[in-house]
Amino acid sequence: MGVQDAVLAMLAKEPSHGYDLRARLRRSLGPLGESMNHGQIYVTLARLEKAGLVVCERADGLPERPERKVYALTPAGQQRVAAWLTEVGWPKPDLAEFHLKLVAAAAARLADPVELVAAQRRELMRRLRETQRAALAEPTESAAVVLLEGVALRLQADLRWLAACERAWSTGDDENEGA
Repeated sequence: MGVQDAVLAMLAKEPSHGYDLRARLRRSLGPLGESMNHGQIYVTLARLEKAGLVVCERADGLPERPERKVYALTPAGQQRVAAWLTEVGWPKPDLAEFHLKLVAAAAARLADPVELVAAQRRELMRRLRETQRAALAEPTESAAVVLLEGVALRLQADLRWLAACERAWSTGDDENEGA
């Protein structure tokens, strides 16, 4: 799941409190993050801990909160982050998840966001070529041609969005890395 992977990747930068992770996710998603439930991050962290991907440690906190929980990655969590960063998730792109992947990769210096975009672009280009070949092989009166045209249009739109991502991350804009 994308939120779990994004949380793990954010923990790759440094161990964090649940509150800090939630704030970073909300900042990274902008207006899309406003609907994030306050308890969602803690449910996610509990699931990750149960799965052995994070460990929870008590940390000295403020006088009003003497024992705050700090979450850190386990080796299994580090492996999952590495696998998530190299995963090509199309044709079911979750744009917010991919955006979080770029933010987390840059923040923790785990991968170059521009290279992640390039890997996604290569996969989409491969799928677009396959779709176009399949459309050409179909008789023009076939109903499948309309579906294949829709798939091609969707892939082209996703490729345009990836071009916008590449432009944003190629500028070296530190705002993208602030999560």
